[in-house]
Amino acid sequence: MPQTVKGVIARSKGADVELVDIVIPDPGPGEAVVKIEACGVCHTDLHYREGGINDEFPFLLGHEAAGVVESVGEGVTDVAPGNFVILNWRAVCGQCRACAKGKPWYCFATHNASQKMTLEDGTELTPALGIGAFAEKTLVAAGQCTKVDADAEAAAVGLLGCGVMAGFGAAVNTGNVGRGDSIAVIGCGGVGNAAIAGAKVAGATTIIAVDVDDRKLEQAKAFGATHTVNSKSEDAVERIRELTGGNGADVVVEAVGRPETYEQAFYARDLAGTVVLVGVPTPDMEITLPLLEVFGRGGALKSSWYGDCLPSRDFPMLVDLYRQGRFDLDAFVTERIGLGDVEAAFDKMHGGDVLRSVVVL
Repeated sequence: MPQTVKGVIARSKGADVELVDIVIPDPGPGEAVVKIEACGVCHTDLHYREGGINDEFPFLLGHEAAGVVESVGEGVTDVAPGNFVILNWRAVCGQCRACAKGKPWYCFATHNASQKMTLEDGTELTPALGIGAFAEKTLVAAGQCTKVDADAEAAAVGLLGCGVMAGFGAAVNTGNVGRGDSIAVIGCGGVGNAAIAGAKVAGATTIIAVDVDDRKLEQAKAFGATHTVNSKSEDAVERIRELTGGNGADVVVEAVGRPETYEQAFYARDLAGTVVLVGVPTPDMEITLPLLEVFGRGGALKSSWYGDCLPSRDFPMLVDLYRQGRFDLDAFVTERIGLGDVEAAFDKMHGGDVLRSVVVL
């Protein structure tokens, strides 16, 4: 039987979010209903609320979540009721051209639940990133559920569902940072700090944090930054070069998504170094670089989609690192809040006061 639960929706562009009753259908073939235990408040949810993703209102917000599978539909074999899972928005299809090439982390045909969750009057909801986890329960494609160790703290490991995985993967998967490498990370919010933490785990020896906020730079040290640069008061490119023997960093992760910081990243890398764009730009942004410089500096200019992660591979591994004390996911959780506090969390996000507010149910 369909269930009625509480959930947080954005009804129209720019309006405050609302806590309402939503209807969750029984899972159909290939689907699962998940009882949510925790869900992080991500910038992407704010983009949805502000109409920055699309205009398919009303949205059921929330996507960075962990919980317990309550029921599954026909044909589901990878997860079962009672499994503790992290939700992901890249449920790989196994059949597209990327999957066929053995690169499922680039899957071009990821899938979501076929059925729609609704308001009580039957209005269909659009779940954020196909998940919609600011709710007591949600309906997803079973492939969006990644089973992990049930002893892990939901508020911490749920963050792997988006921001932390994006940052860690940008450094380790996309940037391929390794032992003895140097890396600079421009933008030290949740994603940037995850890149810093990932670089530390991978064995980078010079980890440079760049931001305009001294509070964030101080936080970055706790995640593993060996040096900090306030780009408001000093030239970030020159300082990164000074800290890397005059050469530039082996990998530069741009976690802001702006043309001016991308240009800094481009010039702050070593010859044959790698630039990784993980910050999300807006559609109007453009950048101009001298083509001779692009050619002459060699290396690679990459973008990182979801940290180029494969959830079935990466989530359990990162949970293991967390439980071993080698990857401090707890440090990303600034506060625990209730479902009714999401709008206030968005305000704190604007002020740069939190790494992550996490809704705990």
